[in-house]
Amino acid sequence: MADRILMLILDGIGDRAVEELEGRTPLQSAETPNLDHFAEIGENGLLDTIAPGIRPGSDTGHLALLGYDPYEVYSGRGPFEAAGVGISLGSEDVAFRCNFATLKDGKVVDRRAGRIKEGTKELAEAVREIELGVDFDFQHTIEHRGVLVLKGEGLGGGVSDVDTHGSEKGYAKAISLDDSKENRKTAELLNRFTEKSIEVLSEHPVNEQREREGKPPANIILPRGGGTVPEMEDLKSKDGLDAAAISGITLVQGVCALAGMDIIEVQGATGGLDTDPDAIVEAAINALDEYEFVLVNIKGFDISGHDGLPFQKIEFIEKVDSSLEPLKELEDTYVAITGDHSTPVTIKDHSGDPLPLTIFGREIRNDDVKEFDERACGKGGLNRIRGKDLLNILKDLADRTEKFGA
Repeated sequence: MADRILMLILDGIGDRAVEELEGRTPLQSAETPNLDHFAEIGENGLLDTIAPGIRPGSDTGHLALLGYDPYEVYSGRGPFEAAGVGISLGSEDVAFRCNFATLKDGKVVDRRAGRIKEGTKELAEAVREIELGVDFDFQHTIEHRGVLVLKGEGLGGGVSDVDTHGSEKGYAKAISLDDSKENRKTAELLNRFTEKSIEVLSEHPVNEQREREGKPPANIILPRGGGTVPEMEDLKSKDGLDAAAISGITLVQGVCALAGMDIIEVQGATGGLDTDPDAIVEAAINALDEYEFVLVNIKGFDISGHDGLPFQKIEFIEKVDSSLEPLKELEDTYVAITGDHSTPVTIKDHSGDPLPLTIFGREIRNDDVKEFDERACGKGGLNRIRGKDLLNILKDLADRTEKFGA
């Protein structure tokens, strides 16, 4: 009988040597008895999610880990964000990931508006009242994040980002990337939407209250990652797997939904540092009773990396590690633990650094690695692989592949 597969994605877990940590990474510095145990009983290696030196997004990273070639199926972040909140896209609709941000004197001084959590529902409702000249939908997702979908005929997904991806840089005017009339139309609408978002949000009561409290107002919306819905073969057809996903992040939910996976909602899975890893692990173990393949994403490591907080990242690593104890009791299951990208605290962004990887289960070819971190795993028997190969390796271990050739 074929075994089940659990893929645990520690979002942004990888890092670089940190001077404050005497040249160690946060993962090396953390107390991780459970992760180290799995490395000791497993087979280990390093994983380049897309390819060596390529900085993955969370969307392209998860596509690769699910065995897709991101260069073939990726059309932009927006469609995955839309799918994650249940927005059905028409073939000509264009979707964008958005940030609520803080604008001051013409400059974006905080791309995340203080990671705003309160009042976003009211702000989103106000944005939906904008007169744009075409149908559109705007939905708040988590914290400062949202999704915009422009609907109608004659639109194109090939436009530049309004979000400049850096504070104190102002914001950009969207332009067509190939000067087609469809893309020019989309760029004009996107710029109109951005300017109107400033008008609507600048004097909104939620932001007036935030300013009185000394908090950064969410007074502009910055769209990026525009694209149309991608053509993707679902995992059942591609890999023969009944699959489900657990994640508190809309983007990851959207990637998995478009891959044909069921999305399991878990109370307490917030996608933030306050997420409940105990509840997530319990839900994953229960899901293995029903599904052949379960993907789990835990996000908080990435937040600490983006904010440049090594000790916060260590604390979250230890919090998650303590929740992994029940995985020791799994039977008839192959478990892979890795990340979707590195988020070094020293650069506060994703990087192309390879990730630690361990796989454990029955009859695994154990190696000499005894710690789960970026350096120790590099000495393991898996050597260095690419993300798109991981699911094939797990399927082979679980006896879920067919022989190629005679």
